[in-house]
Amino acid sequence: MSDFEDIQIFVRVAELGNLSAAGRELRHSAAVVSNRIARLEERLGVRLLNRTTRRVNLTTEGDVYYRHCLRILSEMQEAENAIANQKNTTRGPVTLTCPIAFGNKYVVPIIPKFVEQNPDVQIRLHLSDRLLDLLQDKVDLAIRIAELKESSLIVRKLAANKRMLVASPDYLEKHGAPNMPGDLLHHNCLLLRFPGSQQYQWTLVGPNDEGAATLAVSGSMDSDNGEVLTRWCLDGHGIALKSHWEVGAHIRDGRLKVVLPDYQPPSHAVYALYPENRYLPTRVRAFVDFLVGEFGGTPPWDR
Repeated sequence: MSDFEDIQIFVRVAELGNLSAAGRELRHSAAVVSNRIARLEERLGVRLLNRTTRRVNLTTEGDVYYRHCLRILSEMQEAENAIANQKNTTRGPVTLTCPIAFGNKYVVPIIPKFVEQNPDVQIRLHLSDRLLDLLQDKVDLAIRIAELKESSLIVRKLAANKRMLVASPDYLEKHGAPNMPGDLLHHNCLLLRFPGSQQYQWTLVGPNDEGAATLAVSGSMDSDNGEVLTRWCLDGHGIALKSHWEVGAHIRDGRLKVVLPDYQPPSHAVYALYPENRYLPTRVRAFVDFLVGEFGGTPPWDR
């Protein structure tokens, strides 16, 4: 096994914090992984990892070495991507993550069209409402519907997306419709909860730019799956904060009504994100361009 492969193993162990997990991903036994790390440490003359029975952590020297190894691996990937781009080949796997409901409604149906146009590309789709780390989880591309924080990721907007508060006619008949944002504190609010989620607080912007109000709403039911909240909302169990792509059809057919229509949550557009890379693989670039073409102009949920 080459020194370069040892570096790859070390980086994945550092990222996953576990010898066995890295071994499973790289198809090596934990013993082989441990031996490769020990070989690196012996050659460098320093300890790179502190080991416990459940987890390994970087030493100070290991952290320095890890950051340099990341740069080496990145440059190697850029070199390979540059050659692929020189050859203008659209082939190989594209790993994509996107929210469950949005993926099922709008991404799953169009993937076969892309693969038909690019038969040498394999799409590996991960549907999750949790935000994966693109670098750590080795994801090529993410579709996000959120207020984006600054990062090193490249961002391309796919479509505009309005958000709104909705409830079923049955719920509003039983509990009354809120007239002001503060009334929401006395209603059953259906919340999307998972690590990193901010939906336990709802921000509403009033008419005539009168300012934003942020409310610590609460309710008797929450879920880490947006489709579950839509189901509960349709069944009359509370008020939910939803994107138009999720509930536009239900509003049109009268199964849901917009609550506090004069007070709008900030809009979160639909974005494609991918790691900054001077030589983006042709297959990833092709898929991003495909998404822009499919969602650009009037998005599918508004057509």
